Amino acid sequence: MLTGLLVLLFLLPVFPFSSSSSSSSSHPQWVLQRIPVVIPQHTEARPAPHFLSQARLDVTSTCDPECHKKAPHPSYWDLRSLLAYETLHSNGRLTETAIRIYGYNPNSNTTPAYLTGSSGKAERSHVRRKRQIFGHDGRFSIAGQDFLLKYPFSVAVKLSTGCSGTLVGDRHVLTAAHCVHDGKNYVKGAQRLRVGFLKPKQRDTQQSSFHLLSNFTNHVEGGPSPYAPPTSDIMKFQWIRAKRTHVPKGWIKGNANDIGMDYDYALLELKKPHKRRHMKLGVSPPAQGLPGRRVHFSGFDNDRPGQLVYRFCRAGEETSDLLYQHCDAQPGASGSGVYARMWAGRRWERKVIGVFSGHQWVERQGASQEFNVAVRITPLKYAQICYWIKGNFMDCREG
Repeated sequence: MLTGLLVLLFLLPVFPFSSSSSSSSSHPQWVLQRIPVVIPQHTEARPAPHFLSQARLDVTSTCDPECHKKAPHPSYWDLRSLLAYETLHSNGRLTETAIRIYGYNPNSNTTPAYLTGSSGKAERSHVRRKRQIFGHDGRFSIAGQDFLLKYPFSVAVKLSTGCSGTLVGDRHVLTAAHCVHDGKNYVKGAQRLRVGFLKPKQRDTQQSSFHLLSNFTNHVEGGPSPYAPPTSDIMKFQWIRAKRTHVPKGWIKGNANDIGMDYDYALLELKKPHKRRHMKLGVSPPAQGLPGRRVHFSGFDNDRPGQLVYRFCRAGEETSDLLYQHCDAQPGASGSGVYARMWAGRRWERKVIGVFSGHQWVERQGASQEFNVAVRITPLKYAQICYWIKGNFMDCREG
């Protein structure tokens, strides 16, 4: 019965459809599309991890955008190997799960996320920038109960290994794989991993309101001159233990080569619900399809301890799996959910379309070139992460 259903799903055409009629709004809109099916095939026990190395808050790669674009397109069997995954349980048990894929043609990228994407020459930045902060710092420290505890800032969380993450389910957190795994083994603290929710310890004495929050988020996401909220609160974290951690084999197998960053994402399942509003997942559209080509993310940069730091910037070059940008960021922001804000029928809606991986630099003809890299949520990654969250592929067919 299940096999017949999967065959039927495989034969269904992959087609995009708009979330609202084209005449309803002139805003950039989220485009829903039929998502492939990624489901477990079988699970085997693996040797217990060592948990020896410290988590690295910054990943590096010698492969620049052109290098990534020249990489061979993975076959169906390659994708099955890359999307297989390990699951680390809180008791130290480790399993590996093989997967099967239905409804996906690896020889053609036909989804809206790629139709107008950068397949040839990508837009290049004419200004050399660095991840370190020089001159004007474009980040904003978020403070005050009416800001920190309200959406979208409330979806940002801190990992006990030092990274950041984003709430994407009632008990699920999306983060970077390198925050829990160094490519060879799980890092110190991964077995007893905790997720911290930032809360004020002492109520802000300055005037702050939800009205100001709305003005702040709307202005920042739609204009160049945001309002900076008050910063007088003393902050603390409330921690929840992680029950399971899922890491794709594409990271574990690929971290030692040039394209390991393509799969630098992981999903944490908490031991209990967090009771906060979470952000939906979305398939990453091409950068030119984003309002103002703009992306946003909030995280816990190490140079601003105890503060939630928000930033936005213009998206630059892109490959099928990676998005390059120049958002100001420091170590600790890795794992933050990169999101976009677009029209969804009758309202604006934010969706996580990637994971901030970190800094990347390459030496080319004696000159250093630097990039900030986010892992894009492709249709296959959406299918995998959604299944990890829902446990049912039928709930993951549109994204």
